Amino acid sequence: MMQKIIPNIWFNKTAPEAGAFYEAIFPGSKASIDSFYPTQGLMDFQEDLAGEALTVTFQLGEYRFVFINAGPEFRPNPRISFILNFDPLLFGNDKTAARHELDRVWKALGEGGEIRMDLGEYPFSPHYGWVEDKYGVNWQLISSDPDGAPRPFVIPAMLFSGTSDFKAESAVDFYLDVFEDSELGDRFYYPEQDGETGGIPESLHSRRPVMYSDFRIGNQWFAATDSKDDMPFSFDCGVSFQVDCRDQTEIDFLWEALSAVPEAEQCGWLADQFGVAWQIVPENMEELMRRPNAWNNMMAMHKIVIDDF
Repeated sequence: MMQKIIPNIWFNKTAPEAGAFYEAIFPGSKASIDSFYPTQGLMDFQEDLAGEALTVTFQLGEYRFVFINAGPEFRPNPRISFILNFDPLLFGNDKTAARHELDRVWKALGEGGEIRMDLGEYPFSPHYGWVEDKYGVNWQLISSDPDGAPRPFVIPAMLFSGTSDFKAESAVDFYLDVFEDSELGDRFYYPEQDGETGGIPESLHSRRPVMYSDFRIGNQWFAATDSKDDMPFSFDCGVSFQVDCRDQTEIDFLWEALSAVPEAEQCGWLADQFGVAWQIVPENMEELMRRPNAWNNMMAMHKIVIDDF
């Protein structure tokens, strides 16, 4: 699978350890250190990482994650989680095997972590649970209907929470407008009940709270949900989306379309109007970083300019 958008997860100096942890949980997966911090030219807060691992790639089947080995500045949180879709079709159409594997992964991810929704039966799934593992990474494990529209094993999910933040529909529509080769999948709204929408006052109906929506960008699927409950978390660099761009033209286009917080712009990182963090980088970034003085050149950039390497 050609994966254009790669989730990046921030770890507090534990990225190699986390890679080994996930590698032990998921059969056939592989974690490998891809890059290291330079030994000179680091910012003051990075000096204790000189020469240490910078990024770890975790390959889960055909799906790629990048783990950022950094400091305590950020930590993943429930605003972005990863749905693991235990569709029997992905397990030889064997419902029993799919459920047993879900239970095994649930137990392993929960060690040292926190249960956010108990594993059990829900209206939308016969077997579902939400767990935050010991590194703060959030996972939603779901047993899905093999008769439904097929979806991949890994689906990043964005959570918009609180009655003042019903933005799932507008966010999905925005991303569909920005990214080429994209389409809407399922979209379900909270049901109306006694003049309210799932407990949401009529005065807020215009915000169209979404119970669940998914959408495709290229060959990748993403999801978005509105929660009626306020959460003490925000979108930040704990989980970001790296977009590998063909050339400077695509970098310029996505930067202009997505960046909405000037103070968040640094080294190819930006925050969009919803607070979601993105890294807009050239697809040959690894080659560019091998050039002389590449680290210092990159640290001076906001938007990545290929010619400035």
